[in-house]
Amino acid sequence: MSRALPKYNKRRVGIIGGAAAVVLSGAVIAGSALAGEGANNDGQDGAASPGTIACPAVEGSLPAVPASAKAEVDRNLALLQTQIQEANKRLVDTVGQGGANFVQNAILGPLEDKRVATLNRIETAIGRAAAKPEGLEKLAPCQLNQGGAAGAGDQAGAGEEAGAGAGAGNDAGAPGTISCPAVEGSLPAIPASAKAEVDRNLALLDTQIQEANKRLVDTVGQGGANFVQNAILGPLE
Repeated sequence: MSRALPKYNKRRVGIIGGAAAVVLSGAVIAGSALAGEGANNDGQDGAASPGTIACPAVEGSLPAVPASAKAEVDRNLALLQTQIQEANKRLVDTVGQGGANFVQNAILGPLEDKRVATLNRIETAIGRAAAKPEGLEKLAPCQLNQGGAAGAGDQAGAGEEAGAGAGAGNDAGAPGTISCPAVEGSLPAIPASAKAEVDRNLALLDTQIQEANKRLVDTVGQGGANFVQNAILGPLE
């Protein structure tokens, strides 16, 4: 970390998750808040984090999954997570673009359509071997949470589908997400002469978490029981 943050560069880092392919109830955490009060990604410019996308948990609404359908259901649960990760990346990449309804029309709307199709495939897979569940489409709509705060039906610090639990190897179908404490709220008043450097380092914290979450996804299935801690969380800290 830059010398501008000597008192605030120790950060606890944790991985949020559950059993393999279990649904995490929430959004992939985009990271620590960026400097300034800036606007969200609804068409207003600003340096602040654009927020994160939160989606309802799915697995808790599923009936018992027949063994013959489990692999297909697991693949689609993992796909739900991937869809949210892609939507969160688009949220970051398009900060400042569009008008008041940009996020809804360009990100949340298409995400809902993808989730409807994926949830229908889960219903169909289960229905081939047991009573077909109905109404999973009600779990398709997602919402934008400003600054990463989780909304109703979601828990802060979680991603959509579950991955390996804390301390477990990254061997699940869905890897979970990394959550770090916000930094900006712990800072004192920043002198004008230091603001630009502090802002750069706050933005870097956000980038570091995004990179760690990408590595979490890219390394699914690798390593042993302490892989995530040793290869991802440790270096991130």
